[in-house]
Amino acid sequence: MNMGGKALCLRLYLVATLGFFSATTASAAGTVETTGDVLLFALPAITLGTTLYLHDGDGSWQFGKGFAANLAATVALKKTVDKTRPNGKGESFPSGHSSVTFQSAAFLHRRYGLRYAWPAYAAASYVAWSRVDSDNHYTVDVVAGAALGIASAMLFTQPYKNATVTPVAGAGFYGINVAAQW
Repeated sequence: MNMGGKALCLRLYLVATLGFFSATTASAAGTVETTGDVLLFALPAITLGTTLYLHDGDGSWQFGKGFAANLAATVALKKTVDKTRPNGKGESFPSGHSSVTFQSAAFLHRRYGLRYAWPAYAAASYVAWSRVDSDNHYTVDVVAGAALGIASAMLFTQPYKNATVTPVAGAGFYGINVAAQW
């Protein structure tokens, strides 16, 4: 697929996703919840904007694939599990706000490095906290959403240029992974 086709597909993914989440986001009860709702839209927009600013067509395409996979998995889990929220409504697991914002942050991390991603991780963490604070989710819901978002970003994203450093943890070991392109 050429870059024009990829950009069009990416835009369609984003429009569909933003439409889904705007339709499912209830009226905000307070400033914390409102800020979390705004960041739900701002983080993916900023992430996509970063790829466009850098003229990184491959990055835009990778972000779109991860974004679409994350959205599909999140919606499928919400419909399948249909866990009751603390506020009494349904489809609590996993948190869509957390999955979307952490997918954006993890994409920036994997593609461009932690130096560029830490503000996005901070914002995504705030969003996750806002969902628990506003009684829209339990902690396990936002942790699962964050894990799903991070996994989808890592699955579809390759480092941009130079070297990237990522933490690694497994059964009985911790370390770092250094990847470089020449």
